[in-house]
Amino acid sequence: MPRLILVRHGQSQWNLENRFTGWWDVDLTEKGEEEARAAGRLLAEKGLLPTVAFTSLQTRAIKTLHFALEAAGLLWIPETKDWRLNERHYGGLTGLNKAETAALHGDEQVKIWRRSFDTPPPVLEYGSAFDLSTDPRYAGIAVPQTESLKDTIARVLPYYEGSIVPHLRAGATVLVSAHGNSLRALVKHLSGISDAEITGLEIPTGQPIVYDLADDLAVLDRYYLSER
Repeated sequence: MPRLILVRHGQSQWNLENRFTGWWDVDLTEKGEEEARAAGRLLAEKGLLPTVAFTSLQTRAIKTLHFALEAAGLLWIPETKDWRLNERHYGGLTGLNKAETAALHGDEQVKIWRRSFDTPPPVLEYGSAFDLSTDPRYAGIAVPQTESLKDTIARVLPYYEGSIVPHLRAGATVLVSAHGNSLRALVKHLSGISDAEITGLEIPTGQPIVYDLADDLAVLDRYYLSER
């Protein structure tokens, strides 16, 4: 039976500080590292051992993957990193404290920027403090200046279909260590969640979500591993 395991990275420093992060590269906190290790221990305890792994180009997701695989005794399995699994780009909100931004622009406007399906935040200007257009990891990539969830889905799903699905069709157990919004894109697709309903979906840090799949990749079951 093919299985897909989704893990949102452990708590990052900017999660702790309640700041918009997006594509900016922020490390894990000690709590985040332990969340990642706990996810790996849980995978081993439940005998749900991935055979191949995917992650983004962002440190918090990469480290989460490595801490989890180490805890499960699986650091040796093949892994692929790709920018298409990056977090949604928060544009001009990058680096801002969420509560302070709400005080400035109003709760409703910030909710629209954070949770609407197709309304992106203000653009991040080229040359500004959090501009990543010259970052070497994104050489040859048109780094976005902002993204809505719809924009994020537009890059995540083709990557899923082209690079992850072939492993699932071959019967693999695939682990994806990524971010709240790139994983929301996958969950929306796999679970058939509507554009309106996806805005309310929260994905907790460090908690493996498992999809049991049929040979044709129809979803048989979806659950948090900690609840089984």
